Amino acid sequence: MIRSGRNLSDVKRAIRACLQGKVDVIVDLGRNKKLRYRGELSGVYPALFTVRPDDEHFLGKTSYSYAEVLCGSVKIRPVEEKRA
Repeated sequence: MIRSGRNLSDVKRAIRACLQGKVDVIVDLGRNKKLRYRGELSGVYPALFTVRPDDEHFLGKTSYSYAEVLCGSVKIRPVEEKRA
């Protein structure tokens, strides 16, 4: 799980390390509601990053700011591939 580090540059560095990889995303929608999905971290930009969901029928937001990770309203975890 990418923790809400001490500062924004730590969060950006941790997210940049997951670029083009599979991630699990948990978004806190408030009032005990959470949105969970798996996707590919498709873009890293100066103010935000984008996640392309694996589900083609997904209708949610797929770009998030680093501040949302820093505040804890968005959590991202790299998916670990299972080896046979």
